[in-house]
Amino acid sequence: MSRPKPKILLEYANKENFKIEQILDSEAIWAVFYKGQPFNLKSGSLVASYPGPKYKKVSFSNPGHAINLAKKLNRLFKTKDFEVMKLTQGEKVD
Repeated sequence: MSRPKPKILLEYANKENFKIEQILDSEAIWAVFYKGQPFNLKSGSLVASYPGPKYKKVSFSNPGHAINLAKKLNRLFKTKDFEVMKLTQGEKVD
């Protein structure tokens, strides 16, 4: 079964490089939390410092990606402390 087409709220087409930017409607943002708190996820190498640490995403506009990440982290760290939170509103930051 295919995913339903998203509702396009805004669209900008750059006629010079032929790229399109679209603002799509979303029900929420889903984020993985650790013990009820937000966190950052960083990966790196034990043997090489190049290219350096990489920060990975922990919030997504699709719940499936967040659920899969939470399951992966719970398996990796042998815990049940990673869970998915549905965020539908927030605090404005200027």
